[in-house]
Amino acid sequence: MIIFFVDKTSPADVGLKEDNSDDDRSHGFFGPNADHDFDRIARYAQTIRYLEIFETESFNMCIFCMPKSTVMALHDHPGMTVLSKLLYGSMHVKAYDWVEPACIRKSMGPGCPQENFPFSLTVGLAKLAVNKVKTASCGTSVLYPKSGGNIHCFTAISTCAAFDILTPSYREAAGRTCTFYREYPYSSFPMADGAGIIDGKEEDYAWLEVIPIPNSLCMKKGEYKGFPVQV
Repeated sequence: MIIFFVDKTSPADVGLKEDNSDDDRSHGFFGPNADHDFDRIARYAQTIRYLEIFETESFNMCIFCMPKSTVMALHDHPGMTVLSKLLYGSMHVKAYDWVEPACIRKSMGPGCPQENFPFSLTVGLAKLAVNKVKTASCGTSVLYPKSGGNIHCFTAISTCAAFDILTPSYREAAGRTCTFYREYPYSSFPMADGAGIIDGKEEDYAWLEVIPIPNSLCMKKGEYKGFPVQV
């Protein structure tokens, strides 16, 4: 029932005016005022707007508005189920799930080029779940704690907005905090017994390293006032 509700949600249903303009805010450094106000336009172009509609301990309902070319870095939703509906525009989605039982590497490993990784890493093996471009005509996607692409990255192909319902909500006290990751190709940390772990092509697997919140991620929380939403 809830999937049907989300699937039928339109921009107008959440007070959002569809933006198909891809104006200077969505073209990075190439807006008409770039020569006069380079830094301001560049930073504004990278800003993702987050609008919180409603939140309780049980669930969170929100909207993400992404200018063209912005990237929501690889992150997770631990112990959470997420329903996501693309309201307008298009985005590339790349998503992983952890390989189970967990496969962790705590060193560079044999065959890893020293010049590429001059320090030890702790990485976990994950399998690719989604790697495609989605448009607003697509249906609602659902990810679960251990399947469906719980660890994912979004890249805005055009100006776009997504309506999300997360359940339960992020709560640090309950161990539900958002973690960010850096990915490495499977071949970066070869395993002698890899044939017994991976099921399919090596290209469908990656090693993920926990990292701090990326400096490139610029997100601004806006105030949701119902109708209309200004973005």
